[in-house]
Amino acid sequence: MNTALRARPEVLAGGDLAAEPARVRTLVLAVATTLSLAVLSAAAARFDGWAVEPPIVTAAPARVAAAPVAVRPVGVPAIPAHDHLDALARLVAKKYRVSTHAARDLIATAFREGAHIGVDPLLVIAVMAVESRFNPIAESDAGAMGLMQVIPAFHQDKLDASAGDPVLDPHANIRLGARVLGEYIKRGGSETAGLQMYNGSGDDPSNGYANKVFAERTRLQQAVARLRDRSRA
Repeated sequence: MNTALRARPEVLAGGDLAAEPARVRTLVLAVATTLSLAVLSAAAARFDGWAVEPPIVTAAPARVAAAPVAVRPVGVPAIPAHDHLDALARLVAKKYRVSTHAARDLIATAFREGAHIGVDPLLVIAVMAVESRFNPIAESDAGAMGLMQVIPAFHQDKLDASAGDPVLDPHANIRLGARVLGEYIKRGGSETAGLQMYNGSGDDPSNGYANKVFAERTRLQQAVARLRDRSRA
């Protein structure tokens, strides 16, 4: 056995400790000093770490930006209050002899899509009234289909191929028609020009189609104004 490993226990035997108290005190002080230095070094290391990398602050985390929300353009009405929407639906249902419940659903969709695209929802509703009289399965000899009488062959880029043929779905038809109308208004520079293009009569100097749609929108606007006045009274 290696005698070097046995040397220290023999020196620290009970009889030797009693014989050499000074040496024992020196050894204890050395051990205590070593432990103190170790503690101070660890504390210093932790302090230095904080200086470089500050501790985490438990403040509320910053909110992650949400997906962009469509902002309603100036001049485009918001969806009317519940009672106003019901009254508008009754007005449309009475004139065009359709279900009040169905009319309310279509009007709400028109307001939502119009506000999203930036087209007056009442103009979208007026187009539906003039084009199909709120018949969701209407079809013309030229192939125009649905509430807003959209010709699918002309707007394949706006149709969702994975959804099959959505043109006769009332909500999809309104969405598609509102998008087409919005693009025509932008291209033509005015609602009048856009409506004439929508009807395929952009070269009509009398703007007969646009005037017909405007007349229906005016009737709807007056009805909405009466509803608002009545609610404020």
